[in-house]
Amino acid sequence: MNRQEVELLGEEIEILMQERSMLLNVAGAAAVLISYATAQNLPQEVVQAADRLSEALNALREDTLKDALDAVHAEA
Repeated sequence: MNRQEVELLGEEIEILMQERSMLLNVAGAAAVLISYATAQNLPQEVVQAADRLSEALNALREDTLKDALDAVHAEA
């Protein structure tokens, strides 16, 4: 691997790390929102969307979800 390829790879890794950080913030905020939502107070369409979001959050690895909650300074 030449120097230019190494530099490009390093830049791509940095972009991916920034993207991961942003996605962790989104996932963390979504987890907090879902934890406070109650089905009784929401329209049916919102409940269905919250169910899908909840399933997606539950599918995350435990350490990833913890990182997401840490990103928004929430408690698990």
